[in-house]
Order: sequence, then C-alpha cells, then structure tokens
Amino acid sequence: MQQENVDFSPLIGALIDGDAAKALAQSRLLISHGVSAEHIVKEGVQVAMDRLDDKCTLEQFNLLEIMLAGRAVMGVVREIYPDTKSSPARRRTVVIASLEGDIHDLGKQIVKMALIGNQYRVVDCGKDVPLKTLIQTIIKEQAGAVCISGLITSIIPQVQQIRQGLYNQGVREVLIIAGGAALKQASAEFLDVDYVCQTAFDATNYINSHMGGA
Repeated sequence: MQQENVDFSPLIGALIDGDAAKALAQSRLLISHGVSAEHIVKEGVQVAMDRLDDKCTLEQFNLLEIMLAGRAVMGVVREIYPDTKSSPARRRTVVIASLEGDIHDLGKQIVKMALIGNQYRVVDCGKDVPLKTLIQTIIKEQAGAVCISGLITSIIPQVQQIRQGLYNQGVREVLIIAGGAALKQASAEFLDVDYVCQTAFDATNYINSHMGGA
C-alpha cells in the first residue's frame, strides 16, 4: 500500500471518539499494510490530537471525552512503538516535561516514545513541573536537549525563562525545543528557544539533525 494513498479517517475518527478498541484495530490494520509508525503518527494520531486541541475550549471542553481519547491515543502509540522500553539508549540524554500549571501528557508521551525509539536516553520529568525542578534535572542529567510540551498559554513566561535559568547555572550548550498547541503558535525567538515543533516527530528530527551522532 502506498503511504500517500492511505485512508487514515477511520483511525482519526476512532481516536476522537475515544474508541480504544477500534483505534487499536485500525492501527494494526495500517501496520499490516506496511504503513510506517511515523506515518501513522503524523497523518493519524497527530491529526486527531489537533482536532482535540481545537475542542478544548470553554464551550466544547468535556473532560471525560478528552480522557477517553487520550487513552485511545496512548494505546495506539504503544502498539506502534512496542519496543521502546527495551530499546538501548546509545545517544545523549534528552529531558522532557510539561511545565507547572500544565497537566496534559499526550503529546509529550508521543515525543518521548519517538526519542527512545531513536535510541536517546529520555528523562521524563512528568507534568506540572516547576521551572526550578526542570533546570536542576537538565543539569543533573547532563542533558543535550530539553523538550517542553505546552497546551496552555499561561506557561509561556516559564518557557521564556529556561535559557536564562540555564545560563545562570553556567550551562549554555543545551538545545531547547518547544511544542504543543499553545507553544507552536509562537516563534522560537519569542519563546527564546532553539526550535518550535509543529508535530510530535519534529522534535526527534531536529535533535537528530543537531546531535544525532552523539
């Protein structure tokens, strides 16, 4: 099956509906037809997540709906990246987090699995992480890069402080990558980061191009 001719609408619909069993079946069908994991994420999972982001408004937000969709998304990601736990970490460390006030986790988990699949050592600080804790972790783990995922705009001032916070500790050689619904609307210059991702795979591709041999 040619990847450009694949119909991802059944998978996207199942994810948005929070139908984990159907989403899993669709992902397995795509895999059986030779569709790559990256293509499934970019054209299926990422599209569904973008549509869910659009629904996260005061008028349309439904916590149960988002939770069910999130469960379906993670089921599909684990299906297409089954070996991430056993994948050897041969490259440098990447720290990943959602900053304080932001409790979303989906995009971050996909980025994490993609990085592990590319043999990076990933230290996941979790969600709702204080800026001070993030900076301490980057230094302690001697990370080559940090990925920040943001769903809400209120975390932007924290993102803008990461580089200066590292500079204050004498650390200057860390790539700072931002992504997520709130952050991908802003420029790298505005956020004071090295790169802003538009999709879950952008972070991995950028890190590969800048420290892929490390």
